[in-house]
Amino acid sequence: MSKYLLGIDNGGTMSKAALFTTAGKEVACASRNVQSFELHPGWSERDATGVWERTASAIREVVEKSNLDPKEIAAVACTGHGNGLYLIDAEGKPVRNSINSTDSRAASYIERWMADGVDEKVLPKTTQCLWPAQPNALLAWLRDNEPETLAKASAVQFAKDYIRTQLTGEIWMELTDMSGSSLMNVVTGEYDDEVLELFGLSDMKRLLPPLKKSHDVCGKVTADAAALTGLAEGTPVAGGMFDIDACGLASGIVDAGQMSLVAGTWGNNQYIAKEPLIDKELFMTSCYSIPGWYLMLEGSPTSASNLQWFVNRFFDEPDLKACDEAVGAIEPAANEIVFLPFLYGTNEKSAAKSSFLGLEGRHTREDMMRAVYEGVVFSHNHHLQRLLQFRDKPECIRFTGGAARSEVWVQMFADCFQIPVEIPAGTELGALGAAMAAAVAAGVYEDFPEAAKAMTRIARRHDPDPAKAAIYAEKYARYKKAVETLDAIWR
Repeated sequence: MSKYLLGIDNGGTMSKAALFTTAGKEVACASRNVQSFELHPGWSERDATGVWERTASAIREVVEKSNLDPKEIAAVACTGHGNGLYLIDAEGKPVRNSINSTDSRAASYIERWMADGVDEKVLPKTTQCLWPAQPNALLAWLRDNEPETLAKASAVQFAKDYIRTQLTGEIWMELTDMSGSSLMNVVTGEYDDEVLELFGLSDMKRLLPPLKKSHDVCGKVTADAAALTGLAEGTPVAGGMFDIDACGLASGIVDAGQMSLVAGTWGNNQYIAKEPLIDKELFMTSCYSIPGWYLMLEGSPTSASNLQWFVNRFFDEPDLKACDEAVGAIEPAANEIVFLPFLYGTNEKSAAKSSFLGLEGRHTREDMMRAVYEGVVFSHNHHLQRLLQFRDKPECIRFTGGAARSEVWVQMFADCFQIPVEIPAGTELGALGAAMAAAVAAGVYEDFPEAAKAMTRIARRHDPDPAKAAIYAEKYARYKKAVETLDAIWR
């Protein structure tokens, strides 16, 4: 009997499910919009029950579209955005709305910890910067503002762990996601009482479930979940992984020579190594899904979601192809508008806000859209240059995320970076990375490098245009100067 693998991806705006062959070929996929809402400035939440219902609906559609006996699905695994916070009770039910990874309500806790030097004390263990949507800050905020919520809670979860719990009824925490939360010791790969104590969160230890690896089996699909999703009861469910790991694996990132970039809600730029990099100038080091490897990341919520915001507000019927044609018709040297892609925050400057600079009466919405494309590229370049402080320039960069569908945009990245950019084959690469965890858990492949070799391939390559190097260097310098100059105003 043929074996198939189901990957589930809960990102910043969509819940997706995709079925793959063991060779990585997509058989069927489905997605559902997941709405976020802001009850107060800086808040970003979701109805957690609704997230599960929409995810289950997407899974059922995939099973039905595939025309397969669901018993042919060897295993399931989930991925999703990291951080934010899902809190569940002992039965696995949410005790409040989930909090998104773009939330900033707990910013004052980060400021306080940094003023008190807590960030420097925890860095050798947590290996990452502190930011408001990490669960350490959110738990501190809930302790002081919603103590009744914490009293009802039994476990911390992240997006993909919450979905896995709904599938299996078992409550675990998976290592790659937890290692990006500042709630554990990344170097040892274990929880650490001193880390919690330094944040004043020792009493939150009860909320931290036992840790599992990406490829560990973490339960089986229950009868209730099978009825909702169309999956076969008893199907194994793997631990899954942080979405940055999933996109890395789907890009074939299995050694230290490669780099990958994810342009979605967050703009993530990353590479892996056998030793963790611990430096206050680096945004994050976390555990990679391949045991014994670490993932070094620079990123912020400054990527393709900025374009989504723009087209939703200024176009009646947003269409990526039409956007590409309009933007591609404008020469980079002809457009001097600067867009700062900080609609959903940034770690470049703590108080930064988004803006267009240099608008004149002659400019059109297409000129502004070109600036949005470029501003996202420049934010990624800011993170790339920070990473290149610690490693050599790569021969190429593997590119995933929603922006990868735009050939015009990807070419901008290549021209700005002056590094070739390769696009992995497939449309649901986060789900593909999750499916690799399912493959290893089910014994289809021995490990992740073997799974990546069998299940990934490159669809196209964008080589940089040397003639545009100076143009983009000048425009990037203008972008950086704008950020530095405006910092005093933002503050």
